Amino acid sequence: MYLKSIEVHGFKSFANKIKFDFHNGITGIVGPNGSGKSNVADAVRWVLGEQKVKQLRSSSMQDVIFAGTENRKPQSYAYVAITLDNSDHALALDFNEVTIARRVYRSGESEYLINGTTCRLKDVHELFYDTGIGKEGYSIIGQGQIDKILAGKPEERRELFDEAAGIVKYKRRKATAQKKLENEQANLVRVNDILAELEKQLGPLERQSEAARTYLKKRDELKSFDVNLFLMEAERLNKLLHEVETNQTIAEQEFESAENTFQQIRAQYEQMEQDIAGKDQQIDALREDLSNTSLTREKLEGQFNVLREQIKALEASGSQLQSRVQTIAEDIRSHQESKASYENALADIAGEIQAVDEKRPLCMTNVPRCRIRLRNWKARWRMVRIRSSNC
Repeated sequence: MYLKSIEVHGFKSFANKIKFDFHNGITGIVGPNGSGKSNVADAVRWVLGEQKVKQLRSSSMQDVIFAGTENRKPQSYAYVAITLDNSDHALALDFNEVTIARRVYRSGESEYLINGTTCRLKDVHELFYDTGIGKEGYSIIGQGQIDKILAGKPEERRELFDEAAGIVKYKRRKATAQKKLENEQANLVRVNDILAELEKQLGPLERQSEAARTYLKKRDELKSFDVNLFLMEAERLNKLLHEVETNQTIAEQEFESAENTFQQIRAQYEQMEQDIAGKDQQIDALREDLSNTSLTREKLEGQFNVLREQIKALEASGSQLQSRVQTIAEDIRSHQESKASYENALADIAGEIQAVDEKRPLCMTNVPRCRIRLRNWKARWRMVRIRSSNC
């Protein structure tokens, strides 16, 4: 089993995705100071499950993610994957190649993968037990690790020797088994305490059990009674439902009849509203006529008052007119008498004129005088007619 490749993306100084392929003949990675050689070792330690940020020469787990530069944006996650040749099946997997990968995000979420399948950190640790490849194994020794091993406590050096001897897996299993035994022992103690407590409660529990049996018996009887009651109630409800359905049918018929009546009443109501609207218009017209009539009445009353005053004035001057009428009547009678005398005189004159006309050839010398007299009589007659008409 040997390391075939390391793939790094966004881990510490590795902003771009880079892959180190280790072929036959490659024994190490060399380079100047600050080129990132130690970061490769940190990447291998990190992907194998290192949780101590001090071992990774960082202050927090987010510091392993590329933080960016003036010309490069920071990465949102760090990803490292190592591929091991497993043709000898040193690892307990049925694959000739085993790829272990780890990814961490700035939000703090992380995941482990074995051959692309998500797994637990415990699975990664158990996979490398007794191989010397684990994060505490002797195959990864960073800067200052030699001095730390030599100056460390015997217990710390013992872990390194146990890893080299291949007994770490068994010690871990033993520790796990002992821890489980301790937990089981504690559980047994709690069980014994519970049993002791239950023994104290055995007498009351027997009484409670008898009460429970009585309760179950009564419950069964109650259940039977409940079933019978339910059946009786169901029968009663069925009858009631039949009555309700009958009442519903009657109610629907009554509702339909009421609906028809309502429609008729509604039509009558609308007709009445139309009639009322017409009557309102007529009332408005009559009110307008009444207003006009009131105005006309007031006007006529004013004229009537004026006429009444005029009548009073005329009645006041009536006596004067009556006396004047009597005077005029007397004048008329005197004029009529004069008229009669004038008519008689005119008739005489006309007879004389006729006689004169008959004698005209004999007495032409009297014609002018007769004409003058006739004219005088006609003028007098005209004056009489004018006076008569004035009277």
